[in-house]
Amino acid sequence: MNIAFKPFKTADAPTVITMMEQFYAIDGYPIDAAVSMGLFMEFTENESLGKGWTITADGVTVGYVILTFVFSFEYAGRIAFLDELFISESMRGKGLAKEALEFIKTQTDLLSIKIIYLEIEPHNESARKLYLSKGFKNHKRGLMRYTAK
Repeated sequence: MNIAFKPFKTADAPTVITMMEQFYAIDGYPIDAAVSMGLFMEFTENESLGKGWTITADGVTVGYVILTFVFSFEYAGRIAFLDELFISESMRGKGLAKEALEFIKTQTDLLSIKIIYLEIEPHNESARKLYLSKGFKNHKRGLMRYTAK
């Protein structure tokens, strides 16, 4: 199987948004496709926000991965958040997520990233095992949030 990671282009939006809907449905998260379409366009037009790639297997788009950027004084520069990693259901279990994480690790030097954070659902033990196997570590800090009005 020939795996490739292709930087997001605006033409990828319908395919990626459809996969986002599938991804969000796994845990029952709401998604507004029109809003996500606008966000995708903003994201692809502004390189300071991050980078996204479609994942293809033998020329067919089967997933996507998104890194968003943050500047951190603590880590002396750019850090990233692995915002989303999705593999189509029919392609799961074939090593594509492992390949995606290896690809992301190659991007750290190219994008001057000091550290990558991510979050996973507590019930997603297979994802936890995957990330741990690829060098990610549990963080001693808790994640908190504030939702603006």
